[in-house]
Amino acid sequence: MVKVKEIENFMSYGKCVSISNGKIEALVTVDIGPRIISFGFSGGQNFMCVDREGLGYRNHGNYTEFFGEGRKWESFGGHRIWLSPESYPETYTPDDRPVKYEITKDGALFIPEDDTEIGAAKTLQIIMSESGYDMTVDMCVKNISSAPKKFAVWSLSVCAAGGTMIIPMNTNDTGLLHNRTISVWPYTDMRDSRIYWGGKYITLKQDKTAKDPIKLGFDLNCGTAYYVLGNEILKKNYSTNHPDGTYPDGGCSFETYTDKVMLEFETLSELKTVSPGETNKLTEHWTLCKSNGSADLKNDESIAKMLEKL
Repeated sequence: MVKVKEIENFMSYGKCVSISNGKIEALVTVDIGPRIISFGFSGGQNFMCVDREGLGYRNHGNYTEFFGEGRKWESFGGHRIWLSPESYPETYTPDDRPVKYEITKDGALFIPEDDTEIGAAKTLQIIMSESGYDMTVDMCVKNISSAPKKFAVWSLSVCAAGGTMIIPMNTNDTGLLHNRTISVWPYTDMRDSRIYWGGKYITLKQDKTAKDPIKLGFDLNCGTAYYVLGNEILKKNYSTNHPDGTYPDGGCSFETYTDKVMLEFETLSELKTVSPGETNKLTEHWTLCKSNGSADLKNDESIAKMLEKL
């Protein structure tokens, strides 16, 4: 049975809503956000990054001119909804105000203030399994401006430090044509030892001693990726429309970024022109799994054996 209750204060994030079925628990901020600020096995480790000091602020140039005096962008951590393509300051909406929420049959619907500066209204809904280790996260962005807007819904889970991302490679046989797209950001050194370039998988390790960030994007046909944190794994599934759909950043429905503080687990909807009053949507399915923690995450065969047992 799924239970929903208010938590008066979680760390430095203020009031949150707990959604739990006794096996897994999600905490969602409502004094700010909404952010899924904690997710994990009940009583277990938190897969979300909550290092506010390490994540810090970004407030350059025309930010207050765009969003208003006194407002600033703080990463906060946790899971958030964004819009792609990324631009500054437009997509850096300061989700620093109270959030309304409604309790539903198996979770809750979270409704932040409209982003009037960019003409968008966001909602985040969690639907949790009654007795399993999974939940569905629905993210909707409605165009509330007076003109069509072209954007993708961008899901960013800022994950806790110390883990490794696993990205399966496309396996479709396209003959003489390419069968995968990999996008690389300017600050990424492809020789970095945090990246494993395998035949079936690419992995990216978060390292607290790293000096430079890394960001990679993929046209992930299977719509499935994994974040391994100790002997626990966060698995995400989402629907893709490759190769027919249009996606941001050269055709990416999946992206990952890491620095010395955290690792981001990112998925994107199709890039669409959304008319006034219409909505673009992205749905993810989150599942928690356990492993024996012995897999070599820089070895295709070892990774495959671990994933087969999930």
